[in-house]
Amino acid sequence: MPELRRDPVIGRWVIIAKERGKRPLEFEKVKEANSVQGCPFCPGNEKFTPSEITAYGKAGRHKDSGEWTLRVVPNKYPVLQIEGSLNRQGEGIYDKMNGVGAHEVIIESPDHFKEIPELTKRQVEDVICMYKERIIDLKKDSRLEFILVFKNRGAQAGATLSHPHSQLIATPIIPKRAKEEIAGAKNHYEYKERCVYCDILGQEASSLSRVVAENEHFFAFCPFASRFPFETWILPKFHSSKFEDIQKNEVGNFAGILQAVLGRLDKVLDRPPFNFIIHNSPLKDPHVPYFHWYLEIIPKLIHVAGFEWGTGFYVNPTPPEEAAKFLREAE
Repeated sequence: MPELRRDPVIGRWVIIAKERGKRPLEFEKVKEANSVQGCPFCPGNEKFTPSEITAYGKAGRHKDSGEWTLRVVPNKYPVLQIEGSLNRQGEGIYDKMNGVGAHEVIIESPDHFKEIPELTKRQVEDVICMYKERIIDLKKDSRLEFILVFKNRGAQAGATLSHPHSQLIATPIIPKRAKEEIAGAKNHYEYKERCVYCDILGQEASSLSRVVAENEHFFAFCPFASRFPFETWILPKFHSSKFEDIQKNEVGNFAGILQAVLGRLDKVLDRPPFNFIIHNSPLKDPHVPYFHWYLEIIPKLIHVAGFEWGTGFYVNPTPPEEAAKFLREAE
């Protein structure tokens, strides 16, 4: 029989449709082109991107030149732009403001074909450190309230270029989804005086059925109320409400587990398109005992259709216990 499961943070229900259960290779996969030809993110093509914001590379290199190992540029077609004032206005019952914010692209390496699992651990550490640096820098802008760091891989996941890259979008408001998550975490804390994410970690560590991987500082698992097949979360084992507080000795372990989990997903699902998202606190919030940052990975294996849009339910044909087992057993 199908099973309804409730997410303990925001109260969202999902349907685990066991009778529709799919093994990894039964998901439809779309073959995608991956050509270096004309790629604006490849070395030597720096003139085809907006002028870089910052980069890691050879000492003394000139801005917008080669010899970089990681490069950050403004998105050429930004959803929000850094220039201007908010100019909040009312129009009858409606509210509006200028589309002020930031939209940046983190080009993860010069190599067009190497994704995070194929990079060196040091290169992945650099990607993580750059996420931290950009958040800390943009926090200085008083107009900004929230920053989302995310990665789209594959056209099905929203990527328009195949060269491995991540993105960062800073907004002048706190998004509704983030507010719901923070409110759910706060409600749990007020009732139980414990962080709900720390409670989830304790539960998953004791049951083990949904665990994918762990190391000294981080824990990866398929959540109990997974909306999507092979949805995976990576949480710090220590309580921390702000990603940008990650310490140097923790970056290595985060890089290691991120590479391990993405590598297992690639092996089990034959390099699927995916999104990953860092769930973080609003920029102006203090350190809080009820919220816990984490990274969420969502392989794009099924389509969201009318039932999901009309009800808010998600139908997941692969129980997270089965997904975790496949991932644990992958090398």
